[in-house]
Amino acid sequence: MPLIFNLRHLDEKNLQLKGEIPAEELDVDSLDELVKLQKPVSYDLEIQKLEQAVLAHGTLTLTFDCECARCLKPYKHPLKLENWACHLPLEGEEMVVVTNDCVDLTPYIREDIVLAFPQHPLCRPDCSGLAGIQKKTEKSPGTAAKADPASAAWAELDKLKL
Repeated sequence: MPLIFNLRHLDEKNLQLKGEIPAEELDVDSLDELVKLQKPVSYDLEIQKLEQAVLAHGTLTLTFDCECARCLKPYKHPLKLENWACHLPLEGEEMVVVTNDCVDLTPYIREDIVLAFPQHPLCRPDCSGLAGIQKKTEKSPGTAAKADPASAAWAELDKLKL
């Protein structure tokens, strides 16, 4: 269900909106293979009418389900946009779409969530990735050093007659 408010309700006083937007409503799962939004986004917003615009501000809280770009382990990435704000002009070229005196905040929330996506998600800043896991197992005490699998793969490819 989208986050919609009626402009007529702003004539008397500011609106306080609190609740959740389902993750499916924001449609951000197809944007990144390593970052998914599967739980609802919580919002606590105040909507106020200005002279020729509407100002929405408050807090957005969500948790991304990520896969580490180095080791491919799943992990949670919580995010809290505490000072989220959106200025919606009611006149002019950049005027917000008003349907039956109602405005939908969902596209604006979606845009800011997409901008907050982790660009290179890491489970830990010092994650050594899959290669680090392999090096640790190669150097375990009591085992002989193994040949580098990358060079072995190249050696096999060099044998091909193309």
